[in-house]
Amino acid sequence: MMPWLLCALGLVILLLAGDALVRGAVNLSLRLGVPALIVSLTIVAFGTSAPELLIAINAVHENADGIALGNVVGSNTANILLVLGIPAIIATLHTSQCSTRKNYVYMLLASVLFIALAFCGTLTIWSGLVLLTALTLFLLAAFREAREHRRNGCAGEAEDLDDLEGLEEADPNMPYWRIALYLGLGLVGLPLGADLLVDNATTIARMYHISETVIGLTLVAIGTSLPELATTVMATLRRQADVALGNVIGSNMFNLLAIIGIATFVGPISVDPEFLQFDLWVMLAASLLLIPFVFLKQDITRLWGFILTGLYVAYLAVILF
Repeated sequence: MMPWLLCALGLVILLLAGDALVRGAVNLSLRLGVPALIVSLTIVAFGTSAPELLIAINAVHENADGIALGNVVGSNTANILLVLGIPAIIATLHTSQCSTRKNYVYMLLASVLFIALAFCGTLTIWSGLVLLTALTLFLLAAFREAREHRRNGCAGEAEDLDDLEGLEEADPNMPYWRIALYLGLGLVGLPLGADLLVDNATTIARMYHISETVIGLTLVAIGTSLPELATTVMATLRRQADVALGNVIGSNMFNLLAIIGIATFVGPISVDPEFLQFDLWVMLAASLLLIPFVFLKQDITRLWGFILTGLYVAYLAVILF
């Protein structure tokens, strides 16, 4: 009974921390004059990817490569199909108003790079250096874009204020200590809640003798995607489609480039042939599903929410049965 109670406690912590992180990120963008999208691609994305990093390091250290790799691949698939699908069922995500083309292309390039390295059979420290170099280039591009946005003057800033001031507790004059408190609660609470939930969910799953690769792709992946889900649900309720979509794109890039990149310094990660034959391609296909919403300016409606969520349920059914 105790593992189930601890799982529920972890979920509550995740939801509260997700709300705090969105509030902090939005208000930080207001204070700094930085687009909410840029903030979500960096601070929010890194904060919600922290559970994956902790789990990947521990898994590699304990020679559980299936959990480490399955966690990242499964989380990226869940981020798109589940993390965008469920919030869209609650309320339409107005992604037609978002400008995410450049960062979406970066995410696709990161996915292709990761798959190419995975086909080497083992992800070594050299693979990690390649991934971390790609991450550095992405962050430099994001900060350069943010700097250019601030240089553009008041027009762009006023547009952000119009978009953000309708949010609860969105205040361009909020004190930095309060913003730091929100961000701190979010960044600390998210990995804490995810760690609590995943540890106990894994204990429950092992009672049914499920393999570590399947655990990584399903239970652990879903557990570590809950911070993204919590953040995206809160952003959707606050009508912040740019934070929601930017969080998913940024988190997927951090998962592929930072999580695995750092984990290779702990030890080499062997790639199970099943990943090469099926799971990596499902991850890439899920990423390509975002093309209509990024390039064709389509909203993620409730119908699309059901479709994305249904595809994820079908994926789970294939790997579990």
